[in-house]
Amino acid sequence: MLKILDSLRRRWRLSRQCDAARGTAAAREEIRRVMPDNVAASGWNSYSQCDEDGIIRECLRRIASTTLLSKTFIEVGCGNGLENNTHQLVLDGFRGCWIDGSKEDIARLHREVASDGSKRLLIQHRFLTKDNIIEVMGACVKHLATEDVDLFSLDIDGNDIHMVRASLGVLKPKVLCVEYNGKFPPPTRLEMDYVASHHWDLSDYFGASLQSWVDALSDYTLVSCNVSGVNAFFIRNDLKSPFTIYPPMALYQPPRYWLVSQSGHPSSLRWLQASLDKSGLASPQR
Repeated sequence: MLKILDSLRRRWRLSRQCDAARGTAAAREEIRRVMPDNVAASGWNSYSQCDEDGIIRECLRRIASTTLLSKTFIEVGCGNGLENNTHQLVLDGFRGCWIDGSKEDIARLHREVASDGSKRLLIQHRFLTKDNIIEVMGACVKHLATEDVDLFSLDIDGNDIHMVRASLGVLKPKVLCVEYNGKFPPPTRLEMDYVASHHWDLSDYFGASLQSWVDALSDYTLVSCNVSGVNAFFIRNDLKSPFTIYPPMALYQPPRYWLVSQSGHPSSLRWLQASLDKSGLASPQR
């Protein structure tokens, strides 16, 4: 009986992965048909939740055609490192900062990846609030020796728009990747009230709608949303010339959370560790 149940579970997981792969491909093909220059058509994933790795690479490729990259990033909400938006960038030789409010996730990274001695990857346990965001972002700027980071990614399931607004007083990222509440298409404007101690309760009350992000980021232009309807990508206005600009309603993707499914071999931290070992290990900061 246990063997039968195990076989059924494997078949169910495989079926779900196949459904997700077909759904992602179909959504991407529709984007390519309607908006052929949308960077979402270049999406794929190695360590991101859905297709963010490919979108980020394409955004940076286009920007690099007009200006030098600093090859730096900051990711707030890095989790345990196995599923985030910048793991791939480390493998590609970028330097960066990982920040997360989970003691357990950061402790695992410290155990399995980080050691004293390198400037490649700064790993910090911080729960961000309006009271400490400037200090934390300032420390990242000092560590990376630039405010002109290539990518700033933030996903904290709640006060996101408030934290990004504050961060942009310190940072001038070329690309912004932010989570939007896909339940509400443009032109609906909704954003959570700031609550310092907020923890997501898994309900639909989180973050901000896509239109609210567009309105809030006047120095940035929306260029894409990923196919799962989770993340929006903004480019700093002085760097948007390589991108075709579509209206927010056209770029909006509805929530397709069922597309968020890892397939193939389970992710590990071993490629990250090997990459960092070649140039010195990551430096932890508690």
